Amino acid sequence: MTAVCRGERNMERKVAVVTGGASGIGEASARRLAKDGYTIAILDCDTERARAVAADLPDAMAIQTDVADLSAVENAAGRITEQFERVDVLLTSAGILQGIDTFTSMDVEAHDRLWRVNYHGTVHACRVFGQIMKRRRSGAIVTVGSINSFAALPLPAYCVSKTAILRLTEILAVELGPYDIRVNGVAPTYVITPAMQSRIDAGERDPGRIRESGALNMLVYPKHIADVVAFLASDAARAVTGVMMPVDAGWTAATPYRSFVGGIPDL
Repeated sequence: MTAVCRGERNMERKVAVVTGGASGIGEASARRLAKDGYTIAILDCDTERARAVAADLPDAMAIQTDVADLSAVENAAGRITEQFERVDVLLTSAGILQGIDTFTSMDVEAHDRLWRVNYHGTVHACRVFGQIMKRRRSGAIVTVGSINSFAALPLPAYCVSKTAILRLTEILAVELGPYDIRVNGVAPTYVITPAMQSRIDAGERDPGRIRESGALNMLVYPKHIADVVAFLASDAARAVTGVMMPVDAGWTAATPYRSFVGGIPDL
């Protein structure tokens, strides 16, 4: 595990830990939280990219971490608390995607790896940093679910892992609430991250269909998710916990509406 830190220690600044902060939603959220005054600790397997993001932020730390490895997350937490002596916010954005598949034909090893990163990685981060927050009796955790958290889609490993994260978020909200720790999640739609863009470039995803899939005719970018992460982490959401908030341009509303067997009116 390697780490870099830029800037002088400022113990008055709140600290936000972002797993998967080297790209996509994690990177956008790290940058947004830094603008809101947080010191940022980025945990990511991509050391080079994590270092580059940290170098753009004040008083930031980048730590090479595989969230699927509990001991690696524990070691990262030790480095962070040694450097900053506090953790105020955790965003669990580390995750990997899955191509369209069926349950009976999918690669079981790929299924297990996805679960180790997406679900167990979320469990590891919430457990380790949740314990730190419990000792301080304050904090905010934001998990990353998906529209897959609410609907069955032909992604048998990814979809079920994101459904599990929804329930984990609700359980943690109740267990950590007495310690004044709020736990919420964001549930993004198809987001134009580098991973999604690569699928578009390969012809595996249609940006036109993505744009038209929600109630709003728009593409959703990481910055849109980051804005909601920042809200859920802030005091503006002081009374909000146990919520998996869709950030989906209205996909969860539009999908059942448009499937009505009686037809839909001209809008």
